[in-house]
Amino acid sequence: MDDVASAIADPIRREILELLHGARLTAGEIAGRFDISRPAISRHLRVLRESGLVHDELVGRQRFYVLDREPLAEFAAWIARFDSADTWSRHLDALDTEIHRTRREHRGRPADPNTTRENTA
Repeated sequence: MDDVASAIADPIRREILELLHGARLTAGEIAGRFDISRPAISRHLRVLRESGLVHDELVGRQRFYVLDREPLAEFAAWIARFDSADTWSRHLDALDTEIHRTRREHRGRPADPNTTRENTA
């Protein structure tokens, strides 16, 4: 997972991953979309390959790069553990349940004539 985090830390590599999402491209096609040298793109592709985020397929004399989503899915699952939205959702659901339970209990009690009720409606 450290390799994946390190690989996606670079904005060029993240952009390469976006290019490869749904497409397979040669190194030349990838390099053509950036204003940096081909050797620099090759180094970025090597880092992505070594982290398992991309793999290459040799077709004839051309080498195509393809996105491998599995390491990203594992990383995303790890990150999702820190998402507090789910925690808040569970807390709010529990509060909603408690409010409904309390209202139901109050409706079931006979009214006490000695207490005054405030009209909040």
